[in-house]
Amino acid sequence: MRLAEVARQMLVSVDQFAQVVVVGVAYLLHLTDACPSADETISSYVGRGEMRGSRWALIIAPIIDRLFMLLGEEPGHCRRNVETAFLGKAPTP
Repeated sequence: MRLAEVARQMLVSVDQFAQVVVVGVAYLLHLTDACPSADETISSYVGRGEMRGSRWALIIAPIIDRLFMLLGEEPGHCRRNVETAFLGKAPTP
């Protein structure tokens, strides 16, 4: 359904904007060395932190994962949504 597709893309864009705002503030305050990317969602950013073993991400990732499990997704949402550009891999179609 076209409306659902458009709605999903709008939600993803809000998610990406929120990630830029939150990470951008942290970056400006020297709380992180990672400059925000407008192409990355919060889940992707947290998933990358989780893969690096960052304490804050190891706390937040299970919370985000649980929320998405309530929506019917499999466990591991954050790691699955790490943007391929950050992993040095080609995106999958």
